[in-house]
Amino acid sequence: MKVLIVGSGGREHAIAAGVAKSRNVDEIYCAPGNAGIAEFAKCVEIGAMEFDKLVSFAKEKQVDLVVVGMDDPLVGGLVDLLEAEGIRTFGPRKNAAILEGSKAFSKNLMKKYHIPTAAYETFSDAEEAIAYLKTAKFPIVLKADGLALGKGVLICNTLEEAKEGVKSLMLDKKFGSAGNEIVIEEFMTGREVSVLSFVDGKTIKTMTSAQDHKRAGDGDTGLNTGGMGTFSPSPFYTKEVEAFCNQHIYQATVDAMRQEGREFKGVIFFGLMLTEEGPKVLEYNARFGDPEAQVVLPRMKSDLVEVMEACIDGTLDQVDLQFEENAAVCVVLASDGYPVSYEKGYPIQGLEKFKDQESYYCFHAGTALKNGQIVTSGGRVLGITAKGKDLKEARANAYAATDWIQFENKYMRHDIGKAIDEA
Repeated sequence: MKVLIVGSGGREHAIAAGVAKSRNVDEIYCAPGNAGIAEFAKCVEIGAMEFDKLVSFAKEKQVDLVVVGMDDPLVGGLVDLLEAEGIRTFGPRKNAAILEGSKAFSKNLMKKYHIPTAAYETFSDAEEAIAYLKTAKFPIVLKADGLALGKGVLICNTLEEAKEGVKSLMLDKKFGSAGNEIVIEEFMTGREVSVLSFVDGKTIKTMTSAQDHKRAGDGDTGLNTGGMGTFSPSPFYTKEVEAFCNQHIYQATVDAMRQEGREFKGVIFFGLMLTEEGPKVLEYNARFGDPEAQVVLPRMKSDLVEVMEACIDGTLDQVDLQFEENAAVCVVLASDGYPVSYEKGYPIQGLEKFKDQESYYCFHAGTALKNGQIVTSGGRVLGITAKGKDLKEARANAYAATDWIQFENKYMRHDIGKAIDEA
């Protein structure tokens, strides 16, 4: 079969690597792809938001399955357009992708169906938001309602910080129309855990857990980024936590979406906070996490394409979803200055050292091919992932493998997975 993957980052590279292992796949395309994905797929110069071109390409090449990796095209309705042309597509339709596309929608859904989450209020008027903040308890969290590249969340410790945050999101439009409406919610404390899941509209099957590091600097300092590294599984995601989430969060979310006439097929990413009162939902995403996919998919034993097809066909209940009994750690190699400003176009050395490695992976996030040389082309450049028998071994392997790669202005955190030492 022929598969088209839509996207260009480390997540899509991890998806392509998983798809390439499927016994059913003969040919892979990726639009637009990147220099690393080109190892598995034929990259085509079509942007993820060029819907008409994507539909035409899929029809022309007689693609059997399209996998939409990114949030923007999902929220924009690419799946609906492809399905209207009879093209099998993995990912939620537009009316279901709103689970990620609007934080106000997802918070209201959780309130209506009694799914545990932080207390909150929503505002579309900046003055009303500031008036509310004058009565609020700090610290407090401000969230842009729409998509903001994973960066539209502000943790404010004082009223002045919060006022500035409202101005930035709602008046200065730092994230464009994503800040037309904002969610103000209570600040929760506890361990964060990410759980990805496959969903076929009725049945949900969770993947192995993971934990992301969002802040740019060591010790969780600096600005929020798209993710500086992650590890899987999370030692804090115990059998008791899993049992609670199965009962009160996972199936409840799938049932709530169906009840609302928004049947969800694809991947739901549950961002959880393990609070003293129990697990609560921080956020939903409507696709694989990035960089979570880079530690979860390498540990997946089941055929990725067969599981995706079961989600489309509504037969996920017949799938025995299996993961390896080991661990994986991903360290992101970024361009110094990310996420604010950084230079790009620097040649990358050492990529060949990952060839024919069974437990080491180099997922490309921001790379390009220039005059036959792979160069940096983004803030997050590469995700260096390694497996091990346990988290400590995987972490040691991943950091050892970061030394294999060299490029000018290479930057990384040195404490990815350090929390596992406290488990």
